Amino acid sequence: MGSVNGILSAHRKHPLLSFGVISDVQYADIPDGRSFLGVPRYYRHSFLVLQRAVQKWNQQKHKFVLNFGDIVDGFCPKEQSLSSVKKLVDEFDRFEGPVYHMIGNHCLYNLPRDELLPLLRIPGHDGCAYYDFSPIPEFRFVILDCYDISAIGWPEGHPNTLKALKFLGEKNPNSDKNSPDGLVGLERRFLKFNGAVGNEQLKWLDDVLQEATKYKQKVILCSHLPLDPHASSNEALLWNYNEVLDVIYRYNCVKVCLAGHDHKGGHSIDSHGIHHRVLEAALESPPGTNSFGYIDAFDDRMSLYGTDRMKSTDMVFS
Repeated sequence: MGSVNGILSAHRKHPLLSFGVISDVQYADIPDGRSFLGVPRYYRHSFLVLQRAVQKWNQQKHKFVLNFGDIVDGFCPKEQSLSSVKKLVDEFDRFEGPVYHMIGNHCLYNLPRDELLPLLRIPGHDGCAYYDFSPIPEFRFVILDCYDISAIGWPEGHPNTLKALKFLGEKNPNSDKNSPDGLVGLERRFLKFNGAVGNEQLKWLDDVLQEATKYKQKVILCSHLPLDPHASSNEALLWNYNEVLDVIYRYNCVKVCLAGHDHKGGHSIDSHGIHHRVLEAALESPPGTNSFGYIDAFDDRMSLYGTDRMKSTDMVFS
């Protein structure tokens, strides 16, 4: 049997579930550019990556697709924000099955939450974008809203904006709150382009994990921002990743945490045996190459099969 990026593609049994994954498409109808660190970004090509992904996912007949956020780039001209998001959503909708979206910072640079969430068909709570679904009885997918407490996306005087600005004022002394200058180690996550999970969402997460435990479900936690420093740059982490992990560690049901945002990708296994897999960005695939994949879920593991920039990863549950 053939192998895909180094994993044997022949597991001895059929997967219980398979689904497509992509992150950080960050499309914009502008010339190529570079990240703050000088990594090339291919703003128009990323749309072609998504097109090829959808074609592939349809051929492979996956049950659903997860998009890990940042559907369009912050450099997208503002008068094109709405049409660009619609163009990308339309392309995702060519997939012959459900697509579950997450919001990222770049999405929120383009559109406020009240416009964005309906476009992405996110079943939110009071403007929040966290939700869960169970495609088969054995698995539950939990989608976090990492910009619940955030200085972007909410109206100016909103309590969540004010909370975030106060927090950033205490944690980041720089006048540019997206600059980590002078911040050391894990403090470097206290940047404006990150955010936090609020108390109500933490309570909701606890309830969902309690219920999943009762039904003996394995949980896959999905978020735009990474939760484990060993899988991500310090600058990309959720502000209160430790509080989220504290909730997760009360239970044994969470097996894998998937995230985007940190474009280079990463993989770690934490002290509780949970896999953290940060997905490589579609945006940084040079012309003619890709960065998307699909995951086969079994009762004892998940196998990510990636294309080109997205590395394949076998994640055996502890």
